[in-house]
Amino acid sequence: MPTFKFRLTAGSDTTSALINQIASLDGVESVEEIADLMPHMDDPDSSSAGLPDDMGPGTHLVRVEAGNDIAIRRALEVAEASAFDNGAVFEVVDDKAR
Repeated sequence: MPTFKFRLTAGSDTTSALINQIASLDGVESVEEIADLMPHMDDPDSSSAGLPDDMGPGTHLVRVEAGNDIAIRRALEVAEASAFDNGAVFEVVDDKAR
Protein backbone atom coordinates (compact mmCIF):
# COMPACT_ATOMS: atom_id res chain seq x y z
CA MET A 1 0.00 0.00 0.00
CA PRO A 2 1.53 3.37 -1.01
CA THR A 3 2.32 5.69 1.90
CA PHE A 4 4.01 8.96 2.65
CA LYS A 5 4.86 10.81 5.83
CA PHE A 6 5.00 14.52 6.41
CA ARG A 7 5.86 16.83 9.26
CA LEU A 8 3.65 19.84 9.87
CA THR A 9 4.65 22.74 12.08
CA ALA A 10 1.30 24.16 13.07
CA GLY A 11 -1.22 24.27 15.84
CA SER A 12 -3.31 21.24 16.76
CA ASP A 13 -6.46 22.68 15.18
CA THR A 14 -4.74 23.23 11.83
CA THR A 15 -3.26 19.74 11.94
CA SER A 16 -6.62 18.12 12.75
CA ALA A 17 -8.34 20.04 9.96
CA LEU A 18 -5.69 18.93 7.47
CA ILE A 19 -5.92 15.30 8.58
CA ASN A 20 -9.72 15.41 8.13
CA GLN A 21 -9.37 17.03 4.72
CA ILE A 22 -6.94 14.37 3.49
CA ALA A 23 -9.05 11.55 4.98
CA SER A 24 -12.03 12.70 2.90
CA LEU A 25 -10.18 12.20 -0.40
CA ASP A 26 -11.13 9.26 -2.62
CA GLY A 27 -8.61 6.43 -2.42
CA VAL A 28 -7.10 7.46 0.91
CA GLU A 29 -7.28 4.51 3.28
CA SER A 30 -5.74 5.95 6.45
CA VAL A 31 -4.41 9.27 7.80
CA GLU A 32 -3.03 9.44 11.32
CA GLU A 33 -0.66 11.41 13.45
CA ILE A 34 2.16 9.16 14.58
CA ALA A 35 4.85 9.50 17.22
CA ASP A 36 7.66 11.77 16.08
CA LEU A 37 10.96 10.28 17.22
CA MET A 38 13.05 13.19 15.92
CA PRO A 39 14.85 15.01 18.72
CA HIS A 40 13.80 18.66 18.75
CA MET A 41 16.66 19.91 20.90
CA ASP A 42 14.39 21.08 23.69
CA ASP A 43 16.95 21.42 26.44
CA PRO A 44 15.26 22.35 29.74
CA ASP A 45 18.63 23.54 31.12
CA SER A 46 19.19 26.01 28.27
CA SER A 47 19.37 29.70 29.12
CA SER A 48 16.68 30.30 26.48
CA ALA A 49 14.25 27.67 27.79
CA GLY A 50 10.76 29.02 28.21
CA LEU A 51 11.30 32.25 26.30
CA PRO A 52 8.39 33.43 24.11
CA ASP A 53 10.41 32.75 20.93
CA ASP A 54 10.72 29.15 22.09
CA MET A 55 6.95 28.78 22.46
CA GLY A 56 5.59 28.21 18.99
CA PRO A 57 3.25 25.82 17.29
CA GLY A 58 4.05 22.17 17.70
CA THR A 59 5.33 19.74 15.14
CA HIS A 60 3.15 16.86 14.04
CA LEU A 61 4.25 13.78 12.10
CA VAL A 62 1.45 12.40 9.92
CA ARG A 63 1.31 9.19 7.86
CA VAL A 64 -0.99 8.82 4.87
CA GLU A 65 -1.84 5.43 3.33
CA ALA A 66 -3.77 5.11 0.10
CA GLY A 67 -4.93 2.46 -2.31
CA ASN A 68 -2.83 3.75 -5.23
CA ASP A 69 -0.16 6.25 -6.23
CA ILE A 70 -2.68 8.67 -7.73
CA ALA A 71 -4.43 9.05 -4.37
CA ILE A 72 -1.06 9.58 -2.65
CA ARG A 73 -0.15 12.33 -5.12
CA ARG A 74 -3.52 14.00 -4.61
CA ALA A 75 -3.11 13.83 -0.81
CA LEU A 76 0.35 15.37 -1.15
CA GLU A 77 -1.03 18.22 -3.29
CA VAL A 78 -3.86 18.89 -0.83
CA ALA A 79 -1.50 18.81 2.15
CA GLU A 80 0.92 21.27 0.53
CA ALA A 81 -1.83 23.67 -0.54
CA SER A 82 -3.60 23.54 2.82
CA ALA A 83 -0.37 24.12 4.74
CA PHE A 84 0.42 27.12 2.54
CA ASP A 85 -3.09 28.54 2.96
CA ASN A 86 -2.91 28.19 6.75
CA GLY A 87 0.63 29.52 7.20
CA ALA A 88 1.94 26.16 8.37
CA VAL A 89 5.34 24.69 7.58
CA PHE A 90 5.06 21.48 5.54
CA GLU A 91 7.91 18.99 5.09
CA VAL A 92 7.77 15.62 3.36
CA VAL A 93 9.67 13.17 5.54
CA ASP A 94 10.09 10.50 2.87
CA ASP A 95 10.26 11.31 -0.81
CA LYS A 96 8.51 8.18 -2.11
CA ALA A 97 5.45 10.31 -2.85
CA ARG A 98 7.27 12.60 -5.28
